[in-house]
Amino acid sequence: MPPILRVQQLGKRYPIGRPARPDASLREQIGDLWRVPRRLWRRDGSLKGPSPTIWALRDVSFDVEPGEIVGIIGKNGAGKSTLLKILSRITAPTTGGADIYGRVGSLLEVGTGFHADLSGRENLYLNGSILGMRRREIDRKFEEIVEFAEIGPFIDTPVKHYSSGMYLRLAFAIAAHLEPEILIVDEVLAVGDFGFQKKCLGKMSDVAQQGRTILFVSHNLVALRSLCHRGILLDQGEVTAAGSIDSVVQTYVQQFSTTRLEWVATGEDAITSPVQLLAVRLLTSPPVDPRRLTVADPFAIEVVYQSDLTDGLLQVSLVLENLEGVCVFNARSQPQRFASGQVRQRCQIPANLLNDDSYTLRVILIQDTNLGLLDRSNLLHFDIHDTERQGAWYGKWIGAVRPQFEWMEEVTSSVRGE
Repeated sequence: MPPILRVQQLGKRYPIGRPARPDASLREQIGDLWRVPRRLWRRDGSLKGPSPTIWALRDVSFDVEPGEIVGIIGKNGAGKSTLLKILSRITAPTTGGADIYGRVGSLLEVGTGFHADLSGRENLYLNGSILGMRRREIDRKFEEIVEFAEIGPFIDTPVKHYSSGMYLRLAFAIAAHLEPEILIVDEVLAVGDFGFQKKCLGKMSDVAQQGRTILFVSHNLVALRSLCHRGILLDQGEVTAAGSIDSVVQTYVQQFSTTRLEWVATGEDAITSPVQLLAVRLLTSPPVDPRRLTVADPFAIEVVYQSDLTDGLLQVSLVLENLEGVCVFNARSQPQRFASGQVRQRCQIPANLLNDDSYTLRVILIQDTNLGLLDRSNLLHFDIHDTERQGAWYGKWIGAVRPQFEWMEEVTSSVRGE
């Protein structure tokens, strides 16, 4: 089956400097024409070189098969939005091109085309038409769109009186009910409250199950992993990674994090609290390279602190989070009587517990089980690797942890006719 989208050596170049002014008056345009020749010469009479430019995209190529859900990831300014605007025919490429075989629906800027003085009903028809829906299609889906947006009592109220959440809910509801072969979505899950974001993700999943192709740009790694089959990583306008969504997300996260297996307090960390954190370390036993930890390697977290208290109970809490910000576990030590002096505690992490992922460690010192004396985040950064191969599938195991529990099996034989 041929691809539904083929991008070949796509490039987009923008000039740096004074932008064009298409909305300028005739007088201003004539003045600009007079200034252009003067801007070509330096004060010493020499001719200036060409204006500087920047490549927002350079030599981008990939194919998308029908029914695929592809997540496009990258830092701010990597070229993600520029790519989607070219695919949506909003702007033209400088080099290369994209062949699209099917109707395209784009949701790049939520609410584009809304008029503040028109009611929600009128904007529904106006915005739906802009997005390519016919009037009969809007009529058929009107009640469904209003119900999804949860603005039924206010549908005939001018949108200038809407809250920002109501405005965004209506805009997404309209775009989400398009029926294109290819849906292009840019950061829509960044709007609305948690409940509505969950509802949006569910709608995206429904569209995907109908066999439509989706290009999805988001910084929400949880949403990308749960929704997408494949990922493409852009960096400075170029494709730097492509493949399974898990491998691409892992590469993306590694751009931001550096391995730190030991934290030691400095003079800047000195505090007036009666308990001071001195050091946090990741230790391995038997000795292995901590930068190459696998799911089968046990290790320990060591916490060293100085206590000046002589009465009460103290607990150490280790909060481990994965790259998606999900708390994998919160391990607390047994309450200990305060002992004045330096205290060293170790928490042993068994093998075959953590999944293949990147992790950060937060340390909390708790007094008498309810009073937080100290709370420090991002003290350690480390990766756990999975070297096992699961048959023909080499993807990541599902879940934040992957413990090996004890299984018991009992086989009961039966005789036919008994």
